[in-house]
Amino acid sequence: MKRASLLGALLLLLTAGLTGDLALGQSLMTQVHSERSLYREVLVYEQDGLRCMCFTRQCRIGRQSCIELRNPQRFALNYTRMMLAGTLFTQDDPRRILIIGLGGGSIPTALRTLLPKAQVEVVEIDPAVTKVAKRFFSFNDDAPTHVTEVDGRVFVKRAAREGRQYDVILLDAFDHEYIPEHLLTQEFLQEVKSLLAPRGVIVANTFSSSKLYDHESTTYASVFGTFYNLKRENRVIVARLGGLPPYAEIAQRAAQFETALKSFGADVPSMLKMFATEVDWDTKARVLTDQYSPANLLNH
Repeated sequence: MKRASLLGALLLLLTAGLTGDLALGQSLMTQVHSERSLYREVLVYEQDGLRCMCFTRQCRIGRQSCIELRNPQRFALNYTRMMLAGTLFTQDDPRRILIIGLGGGSIPTALRTLLPKAQVEVVEIDPAVTKVAKRFFSFNDDAPTHVTEVDGRVFVKRAAREGRQYDVILLDAFDHEYIPEHLLTQEFLQEVKSLLAPRGVIVANTFSSSKLYDHESTTYASVFGTFYNLKRENRVIVARLGGLPPYAEIAQRAAQFETALKSFGADVPSMLKMFATEVDWDTKARVLTDQYSPANLLNH
């Protein structure tokens, strides 16, 4: 493969990934696997010591998940550290965790180590993603981790009818462009909220800059009220039933995991600095609903 032209490099920067971290650079990418599914082609590339899952050729619209080949446990992408911080720092001893969106399985794998008593249920619509995560990203869905292969919203509706409750719910479902539109709406978030146990926490991975930013923010605020807004390349939203924990409580909780998180490449002091409630969006932006589709607002 020839080196990308300057125009190509700029395009990679402008379309920096679905994870929000920069798309793979200009050194040679080696495709090591391709898996066809009903939904997409799931591709695995290696470059510069990283192995990444992508839904587009040459990862031209970002990466779904990455691991470091020399240290697979260490998180290669910032958003995974941010989501883990939201999970661990805002909920005491979570025992039931729901994750919508598997990717390479970095987060459920880490939670098995950090919270060995917790039951982790993962929802992934695409069996090909599950297959690739197991084969190339060391994901293991043995108990206490379980994967259900179904649309995330279908799962949430069924779980609500069954009266299930979770201490933490992580939203991390992406297609090749962004979060599927039916997983962005006020109605969906209300359904998710109904699954939270008292003082339960929601942690959602989104973009830190997009045409949807204002709309997403007003939508989350309409359902959960004030939320923590963690921003780097990505934006992670953290909300809790009954109100957010004070910063002092978060810092105390974080100290318990500081040593363990270092092995995953997470720097606790840096993570704590991200917990902010400042409103940096247009509060008059229209709330996203099932009737008001966000598709026309997406950056293309």
